[in-house]
Amino acid sequence: MGSPVNQPLRVGVVGAGVISKQYSASLVRLPQLRITAVSDLDTERAGALAAEHAGARVLPLEQLLAADDVDVVLNLTLPSTHADIALQALAAGKHVYGEKPLAMHVEQGRQVVKAAAAAGLRVGCAPDTVLGTGVQSARAVLDAGQIGVPHSATAFMTTPGHERWHPQPDFYYQPGGGPLLDMGPYYVTSLVHLLGPVQRVVGVSWRPQQQRTIGSGPRAGQSFDVAIDSSVAGVLVHASGAVSTLVMSFDTWAARLPRIEVHGTGGSLSVPDPNHFDGSVQVYSAASAPAPGPDADEAGNWRDVGVRAGYVGAGRGYGLADLAIALGEGRAHRASDEVALHVLDVMESVQRAADTRSTVELSTTCQRPEAVGEPVDLTA
Repeated sequence: MGSPVNQPLRVGVVGAGVISKQYSASLVRLPQLRITAVSDLDTERAGALAAEHAGARVLPLEQLLAADDVDVVLNLTLPSTHADIALQALAAGKHVYGEKPLAMHVEQGRQVVKAAAAAGLRVGCAPDTVLGTGVQSARAVLDAGQIGVPHSATAFMTTPGHERWHPQPDFYYQPGGGPLLDMGPYYVTSLVHLLGPVQRVVGVSWRPQQQRTIGSGPRAGQSFDVAIDSSVAGVLVHASGAVSTLVMSFDTWAARLPRIEVHGTGGSLSVPDPNHFDGSVQVYSAASAPAPGPDADEAGNWRDVGVRAGYVGAGRGYGLADLAIALGEGRAHRASDEVALHVLDVMESVQRAADTRSTVELSTTCQRPEAVGEPVDLTA
């Protein structure tokens, strides 16, 4: 099984919903990948996606999984079906790359990882935003020792809720959704890339509203029940000894909080929004800090470091391109199932710690993924 040598990895897309548009825009310009088939319960929607890729056709799921010209399944279904579709694809001899989270629960994720290992196949998982120039440039600063030894980090994701813009937001407030599982992967994955795996966590969570009202689309004005906590805070203790504070909320109308900051013995690092692939990375050096006093210009000591590393101009699906390249080079891919399972474990453990008012030791770990290094244009 596999695409011919030096040929693009042939992709079968399962799920042609909202996020598929972003993947399609990336894959159409990446020479490492070629969409050959699309499957969706809505065949009209599948057809629209297939039409964007020359030669792609619409197939029922069973036929897509059996197709000889599909090497990897791109799983863009709802979180509740991520593990099931992945297991079906692996059983059919296909590699898998999926949207986050890897599965609804850690035990489901373990099944996917175990099945892939047994079959000798690859599983990749979003987010791949961490492979862009934002997080990778920040990592280059850390790895160069520019802020000394990193000892702590803060990560904040605060919004008033996705129902304001999403026409079908119900699943964000059902089990498997919420700010932690929906947006947490971007932040926790970034922290793992920057500071390494997590050993134990504590957490708290709360639910200020029992119902939400849809703000746009054909169901605008309709209300629905909230079945999960919509705000979560956690403290993550990394194996390195660094400690990260994480706040995820769908209940905050406005805030002036940084997305991610990392603090070290010799300075601080400002990391751009991990939901995006790029952004300004800034460093504050203790060595050039102004003398203390009422006139000290602390803000003026922050310096933009420019683009140091990462995939340039990246978008959704670059993790799949990295997987394709890794297959050819015989190396580990960066947006791996090992990292995704550990990130899922972190998030699940934070929620369990909140529910039980206790400290939770993680049952998984992972290797800190290899850095992208120098800026790379995959479209060249």
